[in-house]
Amino acid sequence: MVRSPASCSSASSVLPGGAALLALALLAPGAHAQQGETVKIAWIDPLSGLMAPVGQNQVNSFRFFAEKFSGAGNPAGVKFEVVPFDNKLSPAESLTQLKAAIDQGIRYVTQGNGSGAAAALIDAINKHNERNPGKEVVYLNHSAVDPDLTNGKCSYWHFRMDADTSMKMEALTSFMKDQKDIQKVFLLNQNYAHGHQVAKYAKEILGRKRPDVQFVGEDLHPLAQVRDFAPYVAKIKASGADTVITGNWGSDLSLLLKAANEAGLTAKFYTYYTGVTGTPTALGGQGDGRVFQVSYNHYHLPGQMMKWRDEFQKKFNADFYTGSVIHIYTLLGEAMAKAKSTDPVKVAAALEGLKTKSFNGEVEMRRTDHQLQQTLFVTRWQKADAKFPYSPENTGYTLAPVATYEAYVASTPTSCQMKRPG
Repeated sequence: MVRSPASCSSASSVLPGGAALLALALLAPGAHAQQGETVKIAWIDPLSGLMAPVGQNQVNSFRFFAEKFSGAGNPAGVKFEVVPFDNKLSPAESLTQLKAAIDQGIRYVTQGNGSGAAAALIDAINKHNERNPGKEVVYLNHSAVDPDLTNGKCSYWHFRMDADTSMKMEALTSFMKDQKDIQKVFLLNQNYAHGHQVAKYAKEILGRKRPDVQFVGEDLHPLAQVRDFAPYVAKIKASGADTVITGNWGSDLSLLLKAANEAGLTAKFYTYYTGVTGTPTALGGQGDGRVFQVSYNHYHLPGQMMKWRDEFQKKFNADFYTGSVIHIYTLLGEAMAKAKSTDPVKVAAALEGLKTKSFNGEVEMRRTDHQLQQTLFVTRWQKADAKFPYSPENTGYTLAPVATYEAYVASTPTSCQMKRPG
């Protein structure tokens, strides 16, 4: 609790010498006035529909790490509390849930499943903050990766903790360019912002690095609505593609890979989200050696991450994969300590340009566009072994690291013209 100068004086008058000095020292300028304060974070993502298993895993992840990073777990000494809101994967419903969160006095929001919802939240939060000085809200984006969100649609109040689609494609194609078996590529993606951008950047970046590669087909499908991907797999087979690039996630990747296995499609898949709930099970042994993922995280990071991975699996009988949760708590705790406040205006200012050590090395919240700069990894689906023993969803297989790309390799430029308050 923060006391007024008057209450400080009265406290010192009734406390014996040393205790009075200690009380004054704790309340002096420069002390963490926010220590012990509870910081609520509204989690706005799907908890119903086909993507509900992903959402539930992420709620568990946010709550699990809220415990790890609360109190002495962060330099500000604050306690984190996560309040879930089901947006049903809908931009419109996301705005309804944002209003509900704001009405409850919550000043920090996180979302990540769907760049359409992310764009809607950015616009709504910009308007809210402009109209309601003193009640500003900060948006911590854990997984929505459309590059526009930190380019043309960039916002002072939005901070992305994941690597965007173009950054991941830079890293993925740095690996793909040396794979001589890649000759004919099919692009299959979800029909919304992220899926469009995966296709766009695959053609641009892989086309530049491997001009000999042919793009033999391209298709889009509705987000989280397709239950049978057999017709799409038939198109891939008919195209003669030896490689598929997809940004699909959740049920849209699980069901795609299941259909590919059933149809005997032997093409390699280069993905963004193979580790997400349901996909390891859909892959099983049939994907051995031919499915790759690009991410800022993987199962076999050493030290503390390994301990947390095992503890999370034991507690929830599920795999931890949304590593950006850790970035959020790490950066928030440091920014609040730096700002000596939990006020979103002061914390946003402290987040800008913040560099810190995270689980994948040094990360930096780039000031120009609020896009986190970080190391990326390419992993390959293969049988778990003594070197890489962790097996997601008890499949007997794992995503083993095959390449590491430091932040400067995957970094992409920004066109953001940041408008800052005042």
